[in-house]
Amino acid sequence: MAETTAVKTGMPAPPKKAEDEIPQLTGLIPKPKIVRGTAAHYKAYVAKPEIQEKLDFPGSLVDNWEEAAVRRLGELLEKYKSLQVYLDICVRCGSCTDKCHYFIGTKDPKNMPVARQDLLRKVYRKYFTLEGKVLGSLVGAIGFDLELLAEWYSYFHQCSQCRRCSLYCPYGIDTAEISMAAREIMDSIGMGQKYTNEIIGKVHEIGNNLGLNPKALANSLENVEEEIEEDTGAPVKLPLDVEDADILLVTPSADFFALPHVESLIGYAKVFHQAGVNWTLSSTASEAGNFGMFIGSYDQMKKVALRVRQAILELRPKRLVVGECGHAWRIAYSFWNTLIGPFDMLDPKYPRPQHICEFTLDLINRGALELDKSANDEFVVTFHDSCNVARASRMGDRPGGQFDIPREVIKAVVNRYVDMEEDAIKERTFCCGGGGGLLTDELLDLRIKGAYPKVQALRNIMDTHEVNFMALICAICKAQFTKVLPKFNIPMTVAGGVHQLVGRAVVLGAKE
Repeated sequence: MAETTAVKTGMPAPPKKAEDEIPQLTGLIPKPKIVRGTAAHYKAYVAKPEIQEKLDFPGSLVDNWEEAAVRRLGELLEKYKSLQVYLDICVRCGSCTDKCHYFIGTKDPKNMPVARQDLLRKVYRKYFTLEGKVLGSLVGAIGFDLELLAEWYSYFHQCSQCRRCSLYCPYGIDTAEISMAAREIMDSIGMGQKYTNEIIGKVHEIGNNLGLNPKALANSLENVEEEIEEDTGAPVKLPLDVEDADILLVTPSADFFALPHVESLIGYAKVFHQAGVNWTLSSTASEAGNFGMFIGSYDQMKKVALRVRQAILELRPKRLVVGECGHAWRIAYSFWNTLIGPFDMLDPKYPRPQHICEFTLDLINRGALELDKSANDEFVVTFHDSCNVARASRMGDRPGGQFDIPREVIKAVVNRYVDMEEDAIKERTFCCGGGGGLLTDELLDLRIKGAYPKVQALRNIMDTHEVNFMALICAICKAQFTKVLPKFNIPMTVAGGVHQLVGRAVVLGAKE
C-alpha cells in the first residue's frame, strides 16, 4: 500500500520493511544506540481525493507542490510568530534527543525531536533566511524535493505531539507545533493522512469520530441503560438531547459502546444518577475529540468545536462537563474559548468547561456519593498521566490539579494505589504511543515501539507492587494500551478508565 501510494504521488518508495521486533522489557528504559533508517518504512496511508476534498484540501499532490508548500510555510510563519522563534533558536544542545518515546523504541535518529524539527527547519532556512539563500547547505538549508517530502510524510507522522521533549528543552521549543505546521503544509498540497482526515470528515458529516448517526447513538445508549439495570437493578438513565438540563456532558464517542471506554460512560451515569443531577448528552455534540488539532488546522478545529456551541444553544444547559479524553480536554481547556467564543450562555457559578474528574471529586468531598472501596479490592491500581492533560492543560483551581485530582478520585474508590516511577508520570509522563493521529493499524508496529517506555514503567510497578490495573482518562490511551499491552504479554484488561473504577464503587439506591 505504501509503495503504491509513493508511485502515485511521485514520491520515492519507502525501503522494504524489515522484520519488526517487539522491544524486550528489561526493567530499564534505555538510552538507545542509534540505528539509522529503522523507522523509515513506517508510512501512514495517504488520504484519497474524496477524503481530502471534503475538508477543502487538494485531492492529490498538486503540480506546483514545492512552490505551494513554501508559500503555505510563509503564511504560517506570519500567522504564528512562535513557529519562527522555534525554528530560529535551536542550538542542538541534545537535551531532547532521548526524551522521545519513538526514538527510544525505534532507535532511528530522525525520531530525535531535534532531527525531526530539522526536516522543516532546513526548508525554512533555504527559503526564509538570508544565510540560507546565500550559503545553502553550508548552513543546513536544503531545497524542497520529493525525497525530503517523503521524509516529512514519514517522520512527522511519527510524532504524537506529546510535548515531552519540550519539557526538557532549555528554550522551550515546542516540537508538537512544528509537527502540526508540517502536517498542515502537507494537507495544503494534497498529501493528507487518511486516518485523521477521514475522521474529521465524519465529524463534519455525522457528528462524531465513529460515524454514529443520532439513531444509532440513541440505540447504543438504550442498550447501555438495559445493561446497567440488569446488572444493578437501578434505573440509571443516559439521557439524550434533553433541554434545560443542569449538565451537558460532551465525551469521546468511543464511550458509547467500545470496551473499556463504555465502562467509564457507565461510571459517569451512575455518578449523575446517585447525585440526583439532571444531565444530558447531545446528538449534535456527540464527540469531544477534535482531530483538527492533530493536523494543525485552526479552521478544522474551529469547525469541529462549533458543534459544541450549537449543542449549548439548542439544549440550554447550565453547565458543560467533558468526559475522559486527553486531547479533548486540551481543546476544551485551552482552545474552546477562542474557537467558539465565551461561554456567556452558561451559569457563571461553575467552571466553563469542567472535567468530569473535577465534578466527581467535588461530589466526593461534599459527601454526596456513597462509595464502597471494597468493590475494587481485586485491583492494585496505578495511574497513567495522559500527555495533553499533563503538559498542555490544567484541571481545577490549583496548580498541578491535572495530576492530583484524578489521583484523589481514584484513591477515594480503591484501597490499594501506587504510582509508577517519577520519570514516567505527571509532567514527565511518557506518551501511550498512539496519540497525535497515529492510532491507525498500518502504524501498529510503530505504536508498539512508541508504547515501550511507558509499558516498561508499568511492567516495573506490576512486578514490584503487584499492580494489575492502570487507570486512564483518555480515549486514545485506552484504545492504544488495550491493543499493545498483549504484545508485551500483559492482559488488555489491565487498562481501563478512572470512572470505570468509580462506577464499580458507587453505591446505588435511595439516599438516607
